[in-house]
Amino acid sequence: MSDSIASFVKTIKGDVVTPENPDYAKSIARWAKNAERKAKVVVHVKDAEDVVKSISYAKEHKLPIAIRGGGHNAAGASSSEDGLVIDLNRHLNHVRVDAENKLGYVGGGAIWAQVDQEAIKYGLATVGGTVNHTGVAGLTLGGGYGWLSGRHGLAIDNLKQATIVTANGSILTASDTQNQDLFWAIRGGGSNFGIATELVYQLHPQRKTVFAGNAVYTPDKVEKLIELTKKWWDNVGEDEGMIQGVTVAPDGKPIFVIIFFYNGSEAEGRAHYKEFFDVGPVVDTVSEIPYERLNSQLNAQVAHGRCYYLKGVSQVSPNYQATVELLQKVAGLAKGGVFSTSMLHEYFPMAKANSVPVSATAFRRQGASNILTSISWEEDVGKTKEARDLAKELVDIVIRGQGNSLDDAEKSGYTNYGHEDIDVPSANLGSLTGDHAAKRADLAYASNYPRLQEIKKTYDPENIFNRWYPITPA
Repeated sequence: MSDSIASFVKTIKGDVVTPENPDYAKSIARWAKNAERKAKVVVHVKDAEDVVKSISYAKEHKLPIAIRGGGHNAAGASSSEDGLVIDLNRHLNHVRVDAENKLGYVGGGAIWAQVDQEAIKYGLATVGGTVNHTGVAGLTLGGGYGWLSGRHGLAIDNLKQATIVTANGSILTASDTQNQDLFWAIRGGGSNFGIATELVYQLHPQRKTVFAGNAVYTPDKVEKLIELTKKWWDNVGEDEGMIQGVTVAPDGKPIFVIIFFYNGSEAEGRAHYKEFFDVGPVVDTVSEIPYERLNSQLNAQVAHGRCYYLKGVSQVSPNYQATVELLQKVAGLAKGGVFSTSMLHEYFPMAKANSVPVSATAFRRQGASNILTSISWEEDVGKTKEARDLAKELVDIVIRGQGNSLDDAEKSGYTNYGHEDIDVPSANLGSLTGDHAAKRADLAYASNYPRLQEIKKTYDPENIFNRWYPITPA
């Protein structure tokens, strides 16, 4: 250990891990194997002061900085080759509920399972991720769609306050009444403005059980299911939602999976979705479950330790021919024996989220709903380029099926579902200011980008926070 690291260690309340430390492999491990990078230093911070000292050390020694919350970014945004990682997950993962004021105080390193489990003890909940081992901060600051979006909007719409450590070492409270420009920017601008050590959420009354689960259909049922989906989506209410998945069964045959959600009892849910069940699923595990299990339904499909490539796109309306083509494509990929592929079409009611003006937060709101392309494979990280090409082929099928209904931003997809958009090489930060990066930022933030650039100039003029759709300071 060098003298500079040894001196730094003495100033930190948390844990400082370097490559010779027995804890090093665990400290750089990520949800996606191909997101791991060999950091020079990992600092498991205990408080905001530790974050301040870590930023100062990184700047002094010209080390690129990455922020690890839940470590769930497949492109490696929470990792840094030969850089310094500020890890919030080990120590800053608290969840405290103020039941009287319906507020949740959440550490920047917490995951959604912790929030769901703690809040429902008081009959409360907020909008969270549909995979509950996702980090709270990353999902929120990137927008945050979820099963409760129909009733409560996006995660950022329920964010009341955040504690942010900025590039100059200031510890700031961002809210509607304090540092309003920063509060505007972080709600959709991600980690570009500082490190969120605590977030405060509005919680809402929530029943203890909900109707949810998987129904699996054979491809011959898809035409009828798409017809029913269009009819249902035109009249969707705030207490319901679906994710429709195009994937394959364990035997490699294509299947169409619907994850149903209804914020009510099983009797109410089955009655509400009766026409879908009448089509005849070959597997039906939909039932009344404890609320805290709602956001765990996809966990088995996205387990830790595999390689992942994610790509987003949008859709205005489901398209039968495109769905058939996707089923054929994923079945063909399965025969290759390398990649596991799924296309997840999200149907979360958008009215509440889109009742918030586009200019009210930095997030790019849109009428189209999200589709996530997820490709996974075993540990050969060298296959990421091949997975990227396959993901583009799948997304192109969706775009063709939508005709001229998508603009360029919608074609680029939801920012939290990006991959190559945010895979910034730590050794080549100069690429951030190129035309390619600027185009991606324009698509990610749309009309809000110029204001984000101005705020970036105020809080991070040297652009040290640059791992997620990096914003060029004005």
